[in-house]
Amino acid sequence: MAQNGVSVENQAGRHQEVGHKSLLQSDALYQYILDTSVYPREPEAMKELREITAKHPWNIMTTSADEGQFLNMLLKLINAKNTMEIGVYTGYSLLATALALPHDGKILAMDINKENYELGLPVIEKAGVAHKIEFREGPALPVLDQMIADGKYHGTFDFIFVDADKDNYINYHKRLIDLVKVGGVIGYDNTLWNGSVVAPPDTPLRKYVRYYRDFVLELNKALAADPRIEICQLPVGDGITLCRRIS
Repeated sequence: MAQNGVSVENQAGRHQEVGHKSLLQSDALYQYILDTSVYPREPEAMKELREITAKHPWNIMTTSADEGQFLNMLLKLINAKNTMEIGVYTGYSLLATALALPHDGKILAMDINKENYELGLPVIEKAGVAHKIEFREGPALPVLDQMIADGKYHGTFDFIFVDADKDNYINYHKRLIDLVKVGGVIGYDNTLWNGSVVAPPDTPLRKYVRYYRDFVLELNKALAADPRIEICQLPVGDGITLCRRIS
């Protein structure tokens, strides 16, 4: 039986976080984190959206509750105001961001599927933060290219979160490094990719995990060698790499 792309024999005692690709060896430990520190402090709107997303057939795509909590805290710590999100899905991480920003904060949110975003939009509206979000449906790369060509967006973003097509992560980075301000942060999600980044060649993997693994490995290598950023890779969710632009 496959779990998180890697075959395992026993699914008993799995944690309850739908769609989460836990990197912790102990599911009981992860459940403890959720029950003790995450769920009790989760805003009601985020809980509602998490439960709506859990019923969606593609719920594996959602940001986990602990990562949503982490992003919310991070945005407050860096006093982010102007942000971008590439890959929205139903908007759980988007809501975590919107709740963290000041009233006049802004999020440019892009996704190829507006229907998924509209699934979570009523919750976002009820939370009173929809005015912070500018949603654009379609591929992000043409939008980024236009922003760079315009010239007025260079170094204007405090924080950018990328949770989209892994085969374009390198292409996103080439553009986002110009759009994030010096001292600003880019967060790339899924950089440990179900733990498959260290899986032996003969490990049984789901097709999509095997296909995208090489792109994730390429990204990790490129980020580690990029002198324009400081990086920190964390085993939160499915792995998130934070890149702070320094030049």
